[in-house]
Amino acid sequence: MKKNKSTVKILLVDDHPIVLDGIKSHLTAQPDFEVIGEASNGQEGVRKARQLRPNIVLMDISMPHMNGLEAVSQLRKQAPDTKIVILTMHNNKEYIAQVVRSGARGYLLKDSSPAELVRAIKLIHAGGVYFSPSVSKALIEEVAVGGQFGSPPMPGLSAREREVLVLIANGNSNKEIASQLGIGVRTTETHRERVMRKLDIHTVAGLTKYAIARGLVNLE
Repeated sequence: MKKNKSTVKILLVDDHPIVLDGIKSHLTAQPDFEVIGEASNGQEGVRKARQLRPNIVLMDISMPHMNGLEAVSQLRKQAPDTKIVILTMHNNKEYIAQVVRSGARGYLLKDSSPAELVRAIKLIHAGGVYFSPSVSKALIEEVAVGGQFGSPPMPGLSAREREVLVLIANGNSNKEIASQLGIGVRTTETHRERVMRKLDIHTVAGLTKYAIARGLVNLE
């Protein structure tokens, strides 16, 4: 089927091939949708989004190499015109809060109906936002109890230091962090030292525990 100029170009990012195939099959059946690429982890998703410039990135949270939360942060910088939709099994308030703060435009659970997914993509492509009903309920409850989404910002950490923290917690070496962020190893070491000093945490295990507690990385 030939797609017209108003076609919504979509990149799928999920580490489960069966899930990818199922979503792709349904979305490509829509006359105004085109799946232009697939990725199996956040790092690959960011790279392909930068290359392919999709209108929408539909992405899971729990993935190897770079999780969805960190990928959202990278995508907002490297493909700012692309709208990001999280599709996950996690109905965790901290994850939801992180997604809201990061600038993603939607958050759906994987038990959502195919029709709901299609509606969400259309709405977000048109400039709106969409959250599954249970996700919206969790956000409302969080605001009612605490007056804000999730935990307060990490004390004194810059955006770059936060990125380094997440990559450390995900098991990356200084060299790997430098490569992923496009900075020098010495600069990476400086960021690591500042993170440890500001948080007063001086071991990788301690940083990892902190990041997990804040919902920045997954236990998987």
